[in-house]
Amino acid sequence: MPRKHVVLRSSFAALALVALLGASWLLRAAPGDGASGGQTATGAPGVADASPTLHPVHVRPGPATPKVMATLPQTGGVPAMVSCSTCHATRRPDVTNASAEALNEFHQGLQYRHGGLSCLSCHNAANYDTLRRADGTALEYPNTVQLCAQCHGPQYRDYLNGSHGGMTGHWDLRVGGRVRNTCTDCHDVHAPAYPQVRPVFPPRDRGARQQLERSAAETHETSSHAAQH
Repeated sequence: MPRKHVVLRSSFAALALVALLGASWLLRAAPGDGASGGQTATGAPGVADASPTLHPVHVRPGPATPKVMATLPQTGGVPAMVSCSTCHATRRPDVTNASAEALNEFHQGLQYRHGGLSCLSCHNAANYDTLRRADGTALEYPNTVQLCAQCHGPQYRDYLNGSHGGMTGHWDLRVGGRVRNTCTDCHDVHAPAYPQVRPVFPPRDRGARQQLERSAAETHETSSHAAQH
């Protein structure tokens, strides 16, 4: 085999080894996110300096089982809060309710824009104090992520990877823990489309304004110089 080919193959093998080692280092240095509680990094068997234990990642639970205020208060003027099943247990479920216009008796003013789903696509007609999965099983209200993930697979995939949904805490789990938002922290469950973002007013901070003016002047000078040549 020509010497040139041998050298090229050796170079490619060396580059591949360096890339593999670099990827391994990155995986250790920047641990990924996850929507399951805690995460632990462990070293390879037989390695004395195993990776340290990482702090846990918690998911902020969704809203508790909703309750509404009754028309009349309790004795002493204390508001009377009743659960959904208090009224819905005495009414025949209406699977056709799929628009705000249909809610002409109760829940008036509710904005409903969630595709072609009806109320009972997510609410459990057998127990209105719980939600309903697509297979008919009940789901507690704090576990809304599991409900949304049934239809919003790409968003749930990105959520698990840490690229969708906000969080508080530490990016590096070796330093401290992290708390992830849940779907309902950012999205209205009945009209989940995120509103269009509008630009904020210009900064009033003197230093920030000076930086903006300096950047605009440099851009103008560069454009004028390019136009002259």
